[in-house]
Amino acid sequence: MLNVNTIKHGLVIDHIRAGAGWQIFQWLGLDKAPFTSCLIQNVPSEKSGKKDIIKIDNIINIDYSVLGFIDPNICVNVIEDEKIVRKINMELPARVQGVFTCKNPRCITQTEHYVKPTLILTDRAKGLYKCEYCDTLYLAGEKK
Repeated sequence: MLNVNTIKHGLVIDHIRAGAGWQIFQWLGLDKAPFTSCLIQNVPSEKSGKKDIIKIDNIINIDYSVLGFIDPNICVNVIEDEKIVRKINMELPARVQGVFTCKNPRCITQTEHYVKPTLILTDRAKGLYKCEYCDTLYLAGEKK
């Protein structure tokens, strides 16, 4: 049995789609963080079969719109004195800006570095986004 210590004051990012945890772990810079954090992959889940979990023994700033884009089923638990004091449920954001690069090599965001790549939600039911500048399509959770 795997044993990971409890978090005294920090965050637990739960219900991450299995396999997406490493992308989030790196995006948050936890692979270089000076505080304790852990990524637990392929945890059995009644809801989804398997999931990833990230535990962070620190309170850090997170762009929740990016988490919602990566996986709208994510739940962030805020921990104080080893107890959950708040749950933050993600949802698909209306726009995601300046985090991902557009995959279209002819997009203006590839050559003009002052233009921030921006994805706009076009179909919430399908999780479909498009680049604001070149209309390239993306699915929420798609690796960039």
